[in-house]
Amino acid sequence: MSPDPSPPATWAFSRVAANQLSFRVAMAGTGDQLVLCLHGFPEYSISWRYQLQCLAESGYHVWAPDLRGYGGTTRPSGVESYSIESLLNDVSGLLTAAGTSQVILVGHDWGGIIAWYYALRHPDRVKALVILNAPHPACFERELWRWRQLRRSWYMGVFQIPWLPETVLSMSQGYGIKRIFTCMALHWEHMPDDIVRLYRQQACESGALTAMLNYYRAALRGGGALRQRRLGYPIIEIPTLVLWGLRDHALGPHNLDELHRFVSDLTVVTLGDAGHFVHEDEPDRVNHELVTWLHKRLRDLPQFSVRSPHSFAG
Repeated sequence: MSPDPSPPATWAFSRVAANQLSFRVAMAGTGDQLVLCLHGFPEYSISWRYQLQCLAESGYHVWAPDLRGYGGTTRPSGVESYSIESLLNDVSGLLTAAGTSQVILVGHDWGGIIAWYYALRHPDRVKALVILNAPHPACFERELWRWRQLRRSWYMGVFQIPWLPETVLSMSQGYGIKRIFTCMALHWEHMPDDIVRLYRQQACESGALTAMLNYYRAALRGGGALRQRRLGYPIIEIPTLVLWGLRDHALGPHNLDELHRFVSDLTVVTLGDAGHFVHEDEPDRVNHELVTWLHKRLRDLPQFSVRSPHSFAG
């Protein structure tokens, strides 16, 4: 299991049983409204370290799980275990474990892709949607036909190859993981060496990189993206905030083009001095935009409650 950072007194790790897995979840706050934060590749729950305390102090109950295969969460074997459908079932299982019927869903990168699909397939369970540098599936499909995005997404093809990406990324105690942050993180004062070291360590645990890469394999050669495309992309009517770092080397800003066609209640905020890891590059700005938008959009909507789950420190 990945070594934990020393969390502040305002949040702590707990264990939650959901969808036949054991999730390690960073938890903070005691509010009635649940905010579920889904991380991306190649991070885990501590990527939300700046948001956990802020959201808790703003009156929310916050869960940031290690996604399946990451960090301290169960790591099932096989590409099929990382299908989009399984990832969506994980979200439903976590909501059931939290004792809530609806959630404020926040996602970055792969966590953002999961959040988009969850809002599409289970709109009744999402109170508000917040996306950080993760394209709507329909916009991403469009952009992959254009060189401006295709040239940024070459790694997705490489990730389909068995064992080779794992070998390259794990060399020299995860130096390849460090290179991802070296190339894509802009404000190193917010991405200190000890955090990058934790990302490297969790990726180098037995089977972890294969699990992490299986998200890409299940979506492409596993057919998950095609299955979801066949289900269609109904208009999302949930209040949606998109925060986008414009200096993202992996995802171009053109992924935001025509997004209003797929989301009826949409707010887009671009951050010119942030990259792909926008919530870590510019945490103060992201926290301000996030909390201000949530308070404004949810002020007049009916509230929902969260019961305390049965959990133990992990």
